[in-house]
Amino acid sequence: MSAAFVVRVAEESADREACFAVRKEVFVAEQGVPEDIEYDAYDAGAVHVLAVAQDGTPLGTGRLLHGEAAAAKNGGDPAVGSLGRLAVTRRARGLGVGAALVRAIEEAARDRGLTAVDLHAQTHALGFYERLDYEAYGPEFPDAGIPHRAMRRVL
Repeated sequence: MSAAFVVRVAEESADREACFAVRKEVFVAEQGVPEDIEYDAYDAGAVHVLAVAQDGTPLGTGRLLHGEAAAAKNGGDPAVGSLGRLAVTRRARGLGVGAALVRAIEEAARDRGLTAVDLHAQTHALGFYERLDYEAYGPEFPDAGIPHRAMRRVL
C-alpha cells in the first residue's frame, strides 16, 4: 500500500466534481455505462469520498447513501448504509486506494450511527470486497448490463 495519496470526504464543490470525473472515466468511458444512468438523484444527499495523489490528481471515489436513500437500496433497513459508485482510476489500481475508500465510507457510516454497510458488487470484484470482510448474499443480477451480487459487512 502506498502512502502517496489521501482520502477525504468531498465537501467542497471541486472535490465533488473530481468524484464525478473519476466515475465518468471508470464507469462511462471504461465500462460503457450510459452517462444518463451513472449520475442519479441520490448523488445530492450522499456522502462522497475522494482519494487524491500528493499532486492533487484524483485517484478514486465512492459514496455512502444513508437514511431513506439507503433503505431504498437495501431492503428498507434504516440502520444499514449503501456503499456505491466505488471507482479507482487505472493509474491508481493496486495501490490500496480502493480499500482506503471503502474504509473511509465505513467510517462515515459509523459516524452516522449505522450498523452495517451493503453494496452491489460487480461480480469480478467479489474477491476484493470479501478481503474487506463483506459477505455476498442473494442471486446474481444485472445492473447497467454488468453482473452484480449484493454484499454486506456488519460494522
